[in-house]
Amino acid sequence: MAGDRRALRLGVLASVAFILVGLLGVRLWFLQTVRAEELQARVDRSRTRVIQLAPERGRIFDADGRILADNERILTVAIDWRAIERSSVRAQIFERLSQWVDVTAAEMEDRYDSGYYSPFFPLPLAEDVDEPTAIALLERVEDMPGIEIINQWQRVYPYAPHAAHVVGYMGAITAEQLEGYLVQGYLRNERVGQFGIERSMEAELHGVWGYRVLEVDASNRPVRVVEEVPPINGFDVQLTIDLDIQVYVEQALETSLRSRRTQYTSNPLVRQPDGTLGALDPTQPDLVPYKAPAGSAIVKRFDTGEVIAMASYPTFDNRWFEAGISGAKFREIFPSTKPDGSPIDPDESILVNRAVQGRYNLGSTFKPFTAYAALDTGLITPDELYRDTGTYELYSVNQDRCARGLIRCVFKNALCGTGAPCVYGEVDVEDALAVSSDAFFYRIGEDILVKNDGEPVFQEEIRAFGFGTDTGIELPFEYDGTVPDKELKRVYAERGVITEDEGRGFYVGDSIQMAIGQGLLSATPIQLNQGYSTIANGGILVQPTLIAAIWEPGTPDGTAGYADVREGEISEPSAAPIVVRELDMNPEYLDPIVKGLTRVVTTGAGVPGTDIAYHATTGERLFYDYPDDAIPVAGKTGTAQGAGNYPWNDSSAFTAFSLDASRPFVVTAYLEKAGYGSQAAAPVVKCTFLALSGKIRTDPIRVSEPLDLNSTVAAPPNLLDDVACFNRRGGGSIGVIE
Repeated sequence: MAGDRRALRLGVLASVAFILVGLLGVRLWFLQTVRAEELQARVDRSRTRVIQLAPERGRIFDADGRILADNERILTVAIDWRAIERSSVRAQIFERLSQWVDVTAAEMEDRYDSGYYSPFFPLPLAEDVDEPTAIALLERVEDMPGIEIINQWQRVYPYAPHAAHVVGYMGAITAEQLEGYLVQGYLRNERVGQFGIERSMEAELHGVWGYRVLEVDASNRPVRVVEEVPPINGFDVQLTIDLDIQVYVEQALETSLRSRRTQYTSNPLVRQPDGTLGALDPTQPDLVPYKAPAGSAIVKRFDTGEVIAMASYPTFDNRWFEAGISGAKFREIFPSTKPDGSPIDPDESILVNRAVQGRYNLGSTFKPFTAYAALDTGLITPDELYRDTGTYELYSVNQDRCARGLIRCVFKNALCGTGAPCVYGEVDVEDALAVSSDAFFYRIGEDILVKNDGEPVFQEEIRAFGFGTDTGIELPFEYDGTVPDKELKRVYAERGVITEDEGRGFYVGDSIQMAIGQGLLSATPIQLNQGYSTIANGGILVQPTLIAAIWEPGTPDGTAGYADVREGEISEPSAAPIVVRELDMNPEYLDPIVKGLTRVVTTGAGVPGTDIAYHATTGERLFYDYPDDAIPVAGKTGTAQGAGNYPWNDSSAFTAFSLDASRPFVVTAYLEKAGYGSQAAAPVVKCTFLALSGKIRTDPIRVSEPLDLNSTVAAPPNLLDDVACFNRRGGGSIGVIE
């Protein structure tokens, strides 16, 4: 019996063994037949390494071929975030690595803690290391796990900080962008354009990644190249920007802003609720300095829409984004909060291109468009006279509510030297533009609404000039602007911007405020420039552009600092001019507007008539010494009222255009919280036209000095040496700049 049980057990064991051997055989058959190709691929992969080959990013040139954005190949030491999650391990690796590169362990820790670097690709710890160091580090990966050597192109900006807001900068792919870029074939560890042309033309500039497949031995040493697909470099982009003019405009803008900070305006006495006289703002002294924190200036051709210069202040040096600075240093240069943690004043924001992102009332620079709307709708005729008594009283509102002070019904002109509103007497549209009669345009604002039964006729006329929609210029984050109407007020009421009662409709008060460029109207300087361009060219709304041409990769170098575009192969010429619409402007309506704007800057202009006191036009004291052989111009000043109607919050605007079709320039300047348009923005425009006329010699353009990594400012001062063009008749001149 015992023997039988042993035999049974042996039989069971034999059966199990047979089954196991059979299963093993089936498994071997399955692996050698069904999964043979897959497993072979795994083996191949295990003995090969794929190296990504970075394309060279396309370069950016100015109109003359100056290289504004270039590339330099560098080696970067980086580390996988997962390898340094534990603080003790991280400290050891950073300490070991610091002995090889010129970066301390503390600085590496700062990078780790900064929050500036994307968690989606290895943390860069040291840029631009030499090749022997890179090789030595790779041979010691067992001591520093997670270390990688990344072959990169570093962006170089030879003329920084000039045109920084236009050219832009590079940055890590953000979490919000990652999915979209991965779909396009980008790698997680790439840097992409994050601002300016670098961002808007990313698709053209980037190029296509290549790769090299290497066979390696058991020691991970390369044996041979199995396959190689070279990268396709990015296209080169040539801008319409003329760096000579660009630099001059930047200097003029900053010079005017810094000068205005040395000037003061009065804190006027006003009637208090108890009937006594007191300061408008009791918390301020009798004289309040202008803050003049920021501004922008634009030079554009009105025939093609090509932007010759675009300046925004405060500006920055785009090399900071390639300098590998710590997070703490970056926050010092580009602060987003104050030391107490509260947000910084928006006036101090640096990474904002105010030319396309500024949201502004336009003040009296808007009046030409109001004038054309009135003429085009038959509301007034070119020679119709209006008697300006210095004030305007609404006629279409409930007079009882006016008398009880429930609504504002009386509106005044700007104050003259006597402290009372200016009185201009009988003026037509040409005169009203020359002396900037508010009352004349208040009347239009009321009439155009009342006589059209509340229909949005005014808005339709204004939108025809491009207001209320972005211009289409090739820059990111452009602001659309607003043309106030019933719908906008309803939306603002829902958001709590205005009261519910205010949001119930578009009223007469709204219309007369819009007529003088105030109220809920908002626009960017580029929109204002585009509107004046339409007047200058006779009614053609042309889309502004920054792109002169797109060149095939590898445009050859010319003389130092230049690309030889003559030897390059063009891929895509500029599409300018792109006509958005033709307004079919009646010359009979356009002519008095242009004449009025011409008188603004003409010496000796004023209101005709012997029974009316002489009134200087708003720009004549500045343009008194404008040379006869310089580009003839017509323009308009504007002073946009600021918060609280405090004079020190008023912003300065001026736009002028050439009357010479062979030199078709339009120049716009807008200086925030800098006072009167004739005193802050207008000098920038005047000086720029003199430079365009060849009457002022611009500074030679030189390659920038190396970036000072010890600096605490985003960009050093950039001022004019010769400020004679700022002088005004009567002794007014530029203030002493700190």
